[in-house]
Amino acid sequence: MSNRDIHCVLDDWPYDPGHITVRKIIGDDGEVKVQMRLDLGVLQFELDGRPDAKRPHGFESLLHYHQNHLREHRKLNGTDLGFELSPDECRELRSEASMYYHRYLSLFVLEEFDRVKRDTTRNLQVLDLCRRYGAQERDRLVLQQFRPYILMMNTRAHVLQAVQKKQWRRALVDVEDGLRRIREFFDEFGQPDAARHCPELRLLRRLRRKIRRQLPVDPVEELSRELAAAVRQERYEDAAHLRDRIAALITDQPDTPQHKPADRQTP
Repeated sequence: MSNRDIHCVLDDWPYDPGHITVRKIIGDDGEVKVQMRLDLGVLQFELDGRPDAKRPHGFESLLHYHQNHLREHRKLNGTDLGFELSPDECRELRSEASMYYHRYLSLFVLEEFDRVKRDTTRNLQVLDLCRRYGAQERDRLVLQQFRPYILMMNTRAHVLQAVQKKQWRRALVDVEDGLRRIREFFDEFGQPDAARHCPELRLLRRLRRKIRRQLPVDPVEELSRELAAAVRQERYEDAAHLRDRIAALITDQPDTPQHKPADRQTP
């Protein structure tokens, strides 16, 4: 029997229980792979396609296979009525989604944010597919508990990619969108109070506070605060001077809301 002991690999790459330990390597096929160190071994993933490089039924993944089957069903019947996923099919989709979870977690550590966005979006599609077409109620609901986490990881990938480019306002828009999507999830399931204890929301709120501290100060807002203080303290001469400075700044900004309210769009 050939020697397939992997202790030499594990001994050269110690496991750190306090951290997610990942690395990139070059595989025997010359392609880049991602490895995640676990307590008793190593997981290895392809960077693209299905993490284990398999092509079920000739498709990139089981998700792609079932999405294609759904399109064919609609084309043939003019509706998706009658299309459903069996318990075994849902179980296989969950198993496949677990592989993508481990990969996007690894990619997040490696700051491969485009691929994190791809894999988290893909797993959200699995949740949507099973929820709508699972034949049994358990299969329609069991994955929904992971939606806040996947949304949080998807949001962090968007936000941190913007932060890398110092696009602070873009990052703030992205984090607000993530917070909204998670809150909508709890509202949809009739559990708005559960949002108060949601760790994913807490993490994104902390991220939002950090981003806000990086935003450039709006000179009009800053002068408006000084103006309000001057009025409260009855420093009317200072207040008049501050009003003039605010008016001058607004005049120099032709696209402020008072001039073109209909043209302002969220970036």
